[in-house]
Amino acid sequence: MRDSEKHGLLPELLASLDEATLEAMLTDWPIWARPDQMPPALTDEGTDWTVWLVLGGRGAGKTRTGAEWVRGLVFGRPPFAQKPVGRIALVGETRDDVRDVMIEGVSGLMRVHPRHERPLWQPTRRRMEWPNGAIAQIFSAEDPESLRGPQFEAAWLDEVGKWRHAEAVFDMLQFGLRLGMRPRQTVTTTPRPTPLLKRLLADRKTAVSRATTRDNAYHLAPAFLDAIVHRYAGTRLGRQELDGEMIEERNDALWSRRMIEEARLTSAVPPLQRLVVAVDPPASSGKRSDACGIVAAGVTQDGLVIVLDDATLEQASPAAWAEKALALYHRLEADALVVETNQGGEMAEAVLKERDASVPIVPVKATRGKVVRAEPVAHLYEQGRVKHAGAFPALEDELCDFGPTAKGYGLSSGRSPDRMDALVWAVSALALGTKASPRVRSL
Repeated sequence: MRDSEKHGLLPELLASLDEATLEAMLTDWPIWARPDQMPPALTDEGTDWTVWLVLGGRGAGKTRTGAEWVRGLVFGRPPFAQKPVGRIALVGETRDDVRDVMIEGVSGLMRVHPRHERPLWQPTRRRMEWPNGAIAQIFSAEDPESLRGPQFEAAWLDEVGKWRHAEAVFDMLQFGLRLGMRPRQTVTTTPRPTPLLKRLLADRKTAVSRATTRDNAYHLAPAFLDAIVHRYAGTRLGRQELDGEMIEERNDALWSRRMIEEARLTSAVPPLQRLVVAVDPPASSGKRSDACGIVAAGVTQDGLVIVLDDATLEQASPAAWAEKALALYHRLEADALVVETNQGGEMAEAVLKERDASVPIVPVKATRGKVVRAEPVAHLYEQGRVKHAGAFPALEDELCDFGPTAKGYGLSSGRSPDRMDALVWAVSALALGTKASPRVRSL
């Protein structure tokens, strides 16, 4: 039977069910949940997780995940719990957030329960009580001391990435998680590079689930996805708030996230006077080789440099990256290939010429360190003289991670900044070096 036929039968099937059966089916969370919304399996005591960290974009279903987890604990339903959990802490940024999102929200605790299981919500006592006697108390992350004294078997912490006193609240809560055989907690949040989230991600007792806004598209307004995703996809804000990525920020890097976002071109690419594709070839090939940086950029008559594409290839053969660079050159109708010749440069020129001898190649040689070459380009960004025609997440991550290290300047991972190198060569050739005969074109 085709999917369309199945969907056509669904309304008829639902209409045939009595109200109690329909409600039971609609509130049976394992039927509807995505895999990332179900808790990780529990293994032997002492070797499994104590924190389930649910990272996701806006509207990815994090609140529903947390609420259903609490519901599963309260009634002792596998895979959430083997027996009912009687004492639970609900912690949000403020008490209003706990009430408006975690309890009364559209995906909150009062909404996910069928009527016969629904807890009694007592706002004045700041607690919920279920028909089986389980109790959840609410707490504000603005008051770590309020967690001194109470004790729990489990806790749900929401939007920890926004908490001002996150580590103090989390640490105080740990002293209260001392009831039952397996005290544990679920953290639902849009990721931010905060000390607590980094600490949790590094802890072997943390199980991690990830989801993007798109993963929950069925439950979101199409207009929201069309407008928001189109506007923010690939940007720092979009990667954090839609894709649920942890976007790092180095205070000592040559580029900042703010600088990159301010360089984002918000209109059509203007006519370009000259256009180049810069290639930073790896010294070797194979699984352990560096990437081949391939970045295209153009310059306007007024001297504004526009970064057009990042076509960098990871661990590619000379034939593969040469084909990629030449394809980009021809697609953009560029004026030249700018090729760094320090490591394997002669080989790089030979490989490119072998495949297309008509392409002009401008060899460039690094006589100074990477930071000395990169600083003038970073200054052009600060002056607003470089723009990005789109979002280039991998390239932008390298720019914002290039800073001081124990061995000089580089990436915090220790890897070679190949994308950044290609960008520096491209921008330098257009704005800091000798210009070839201009040829005006529009993209």
